[in-house]
Amino acid sequence: MKAMVYRGPYEIRVEDKDIPRIEHPNDAIVRVTRAAICGSDLHLYHGMIPDTRVGSTFGHEFVGVVHEVGPSVQHLMPGARVMVPFNIFCGTCYFCSRGLYSNCHNVNPNATAVGGIYGYSHTCGGYDGGQAEFVRVPFADVGPSPIPEWMSEEDAVMLTDAVPTGYFGAQLGDIGEGDTVVVFGAGPVGLVAAKSAWLMGAGRVIVIDHLEYRLEKARTFAHAETYNFLEYDDIVVHLKKITEGLGADVVIEAVGAEAVGNLTQHVAAAKLKLQGGSPVALNWAIDSARKAGTVSVLGAYGPIFSAVKFGDAMQKGLTLRMNQCPVKRQWPRLFEHVRNGYLKPSDLITHRIPLEHIAEGYHLFSNKLDNCIKSLLTPNGA
Repeated sequence: MKAMVYRGPYEIRVEDKDIPRIEHPNDAIVRVTRAAICGSDLHLYHGMIPDTRVGSTFGHEFVGVVHEVGPSVQHLMPGARVMVPFNIFCGTCYFCSRGLYSNCHNVNPNATAVGGIYGYSHTCGGYDGGQAEFVRVPFADVGPSPIPEWMSEEDAVMLTDAVPTGYFGAQLGDIGEGDTVVVFGAGPVGLVAAKSAWLMGAGRVIVIDHLEYRLEKARTFAHAETYNFLEYDDIVVHLKKITEGLGADVVIEAVGAEAVGNLTQHVAAAKLKLQGGSPVALNWAIDSARKAGTVSVLGAYGPIFSAVKFGDAMQKGLTLRMNQCPVKRQWPRLFEHVRNGYLKPSDLITHRIPLEHIAEGYHLFSNKLDNCIKSLLTPNGA
């Protein structure tokens, strides 16, 4: 089969790999029909995530058709169209039984923190991902779900990570009616978080970014008030000015490890790899929240030290909430929102790229060329 293969930072290519095989009775093999490049894939591409091994295949957002199932699989049949959450989880451990699928204790040797994630380094279990023609899906009776007949594949693939994660970020904010919500980052996750804030009762939604085309998308897709932080000496001071000197009730950080805005922090984290990620957006979030407010963290960071203003958060009495999204827990409500027309996930897709051109796709997304917000991959000439 054809698959994206990692050869080192900034070096990926399409190569021939063996079609994955059933390794456990609960496995399924899925023929991928749509996959996506996620903003957090760029952290792998740039060499930010530890234990990303040469030969790995990335991709944790994908949908497809069941090709083969193991002898213990009861709820999936070959030929079924399925959407696969980015979390790999057993469904029965302490954490899964509480709906914390992203923290499953049985799928990752490093499970003191995160559970398993497709195509996201050996830190997250070492599973190959879906930027390929076929992918092995463990615990096939637990994770994947049939794509509803009324749902398009393009909407479905967006529901495997980006849309649930943005929605989850708004949930973590515990938004009250009339609250002022600030979202740092106008990528797909931040855009969904902003739109979801309205669904949860926000009275004002503000999005901060430095790319004008993404801010325009925040205005049209999420109906948000927008500010370009490059136009202000201090974006935190500006946010305080426009919130009566108090700050926001809820701040959602949807940027992560490669945040720009502070040259020293960006170089130390993204270039010299001295931190688990540039904490610029996270520190802005802490500074922008009102006292006793809530900061919701969605951005991905590596597992080493980052210079976060934890003392300021403590002195302000902030509530900090964060996790990888337990995707399947979000699906019932999100399916309702999509079916009722409140959310149209595929509106975020700006580029559709054949798998064989994936290197160009990563270059496009990494360098924010051609107004790229979200790229979809089409394996098998689909």
